[in-house]
Amino acid sequence: MATPQEKFIGALTFLKELQDNGSVAIYTEEIHNKEYRRILIANGFLKEVSKGWYILSNPSELHGDSTSWYSSYWSFCARFLKHKYGTEWCLSADQSLLMHSGNWNVPNQVIVRSPQGNNKPTPLPHHTSLFNMKSSLPDDYFVEREIRMYTLPGSLIYCSGTAFSKNPIDARTVLSLIRDASELLPVLLEKGHSYIGGRLAGAFRNIKRDRIADQIMETMIKAGYDMREDDPFADKFDLQLSLREHSPFVNRIKLMWQQMRAVVIKDFPLAPGVPINHLSYLKSIDEIYLTDAYHSLSIEKYKVTPELIERVSSGQWNNIENAEDRGHKDAMAARGYFQSFQVVKDTIIKIIDGANAGAEVDRDHQKWYRELFDPSVAAGILKVSDLSGYRNTQVYIGGSKHLPLSAADMRDAMPVLFELLEKEEEASVRAILGHFIFVFIHPYMDGNGRIARFLMNVMLTSAGYPWTVIPVERRAEYMMVLEQASAEQNISGFSKFISHLVIEGLNGRPVAHLPNK
Repeated sequence: MATPQEKFIGALTFLKELQDNGSVAIYTEEIHNKEYRRILIANGFLKEVSKGWYILSNPSELHGDSTSWYSSYWSFCARFLKHKYGTEWCLSADQSLLMHSGNWNVPNQVIVRSPQGNNKPTPLPHHTSLFNMKSSLPDDYFVEREIRMYTLPGSLIYCSGTAFSKNPIDARTVLSLIRDASELLPVLLEKGHSYIGGRLAGAFRNIKRDRIADQIMETMIKAGYDMREDDPFADKFDLQLSLREHSPFVNRIKLMWQQMRAVVIKDFPLAPGVPINHLSYLKSIDEIYLTDAYHSLSIEKYKVTPELIERVSSGQWNNIENAEDRGHKDAMAARGYFQSFQVVKDTIIKIIDGANAGAEVDRDHQKWYRELFDPSVAAGILKVSDLSGYRNTQVYIGGSKHLPLSAADMRDAMPVLFELLEKEEEASVRAILGHFIFVFIHPYMDGNGRIARFLMNVMLTSAGYPWTVIPVERRAEYMMVLEQASAEQNISGFSKFISHLVIEGLNGRPVAHLPNK
């Protein structure tokens, strides 16, 4: 009879085979050995998400942690729906619209159309669900990541009218991906969708694509339809979108910036301006380093103390001769933060001397990143290739419904971010939206939060605001307001959160302190 250890090894071996085959969602019938299933569930390697269905999970996850569910959500949906309906299913047009815009955030509920649907919801973890609508399928569909959805033109034609007013960033992003009216007109004409045609013409005119709007109206009128143009958006639009882009995120980020900047300006105090005495201002930044390093590293869950930070920044730390220093990942993080802080200061010096803040951060942020992780590479904790820069694979954010951009989309989006930073006149907007959109894109495998906070403070100092530390004691609130911005496109909470910290700093009442001080 196998020992408990042999059974455990057998269960893990079986799990690895499933992983090697690409399985994320697993059906009970695939786990023929009930003892293996019991062992894997008991030890946190499998988590049940629906009757008879499991996902792979991390044993270190705490009870209630949503990370494994959110990171496997769409893979689970694809496998679950294929098992349930074969190829006879498709997401709703409204959900398809969001996904064509690049919005793969985890929704509270996904409506799935299928002739085999029962008009009932399937409850899933963390207050999510699938609603199985009994419905015919579209004539044509699109498949990405094994998810079946309406084609890009079909999502615009068959989405609800409220999709434009409820999700204006997503809708305008998808409209910008249409290259010519001929992508829409065959279906509009054949199906006699005069009302929808008028709505789409109004939508295209809203984003200043009059040519497509005119083609829709003129062609359908010529075909004998009674047409009335109607703008489905709740607000007017004043931005020139990029056309013929492969990635939806090029325009999506521009749209987010335009929609959110007014909120930030309203929340923020007027910029005090860079003091005449630059040396005194730079000295104030040096003086806050210890507090900033302690809180920023603690937010990332490194176990650091003020004493450790002082040691690695004063030269007492020695990764060459001291094995304990070399192997201490928290010390590596602290040393990297110190080195990165020094090159961030070099960037600030150029900016307060008159250089364009966006252009300088574009030029220098990769240096910040390299210094941040150089000690870990020198100690052999990370590979030299880890300093190469932007990631080449997908990354997930713990506990977040937001799915960061693919590596390909990320490379299209980063130049847009720096273009917007370079053109933006308001330092508060550069600080808040620079931080938010940087973590929204998530260009690195690690270090995104620290680099984003550096970016925020460089932009704040470009207009004389004080260097602002986000207290680790308010980490949960910080993460919550960033999640609202990423998953709901609501920047207000994050803007008010940082604005409050800035105002307290301006009034000589900084919120963040070192322990016991």
